[in-house]
Amino acid sequence: MVQPSFHEAKREQNGILASAERQALQWMVARLPPRVHSDHLTVLGLLAMLAGGAAYAFSSFNSLLLLVVNVCLLLNWVGDSLDGTLARHRNRLRPRYGFYVDHILDTFSMSFLFGGLALSGYMSPRVVALVLITYFMLCINVYLATYTLGSFRISFGKFSPTELRLLLAIGNLALLHKPTIQILGRGHLLFDIGGMIAAGLMAGILVTSTARNIQVLYNAERLS
Repeated sequence: MVQPSFHEAKREQNGILASAERQALQWMVARLPPRVHSDHLTVLGLLAMLAGGAAYAFSSFNSLLLLVVNVCLLLNWVGDSLDGTLARHRNRLRPRYGFYVDHILDTFSMSFLFGGLALSGYMSPRVVALVLITYFMLCINVYLATYTLGSFRISFGKFSPTELRLLLAIGNLALLHKPTIQILGRGHLLFDIGGMIAAGLMAGILVTSTARNIQVLYNAERLS
């Protein structure tokens, strides 16, 4: 059976740490042993997020498990970032397989991680739901733009998944010292405030990106 031709979308990553991240990934990928393959790294990234979600869930009993979450975020970065880099380095590309598997597993990973966060008590379930909904809507927008515009934007504005992991890890360290803050004389969960801010920023990026994409597509397919 003849497979239809496939053209991989152009990758665009403009995150704050993008340049340093590329250099680090190239250094790491050149030193991986031959027995390590892209699929191994993909599984590592998924298992790290599953473990991170479990650590979040049990951190209500021992806050030091928040440090375990940070280790899991680091391992997820290694697995999630290196799998595609390794495939390109060894010229073992499977663009359709890689794109689908990477992003569907990201969906499960984020759901499990933030599900554990909701169980931890450090972020209320309603805020967790709001963050996940806006995040997934933003991802849907990215995937639709990848298909229709042929451009795969890895970063959201100046924030890629790498910067988001780093912010979450910093937040976990802050939780060890002060899980609640006072605003106008009322106590609030630190991560509830952070989650509301994150959801608001993602919603803003979603609206502006949607408007820009619609304009580009309208101009490209303007009816006479």
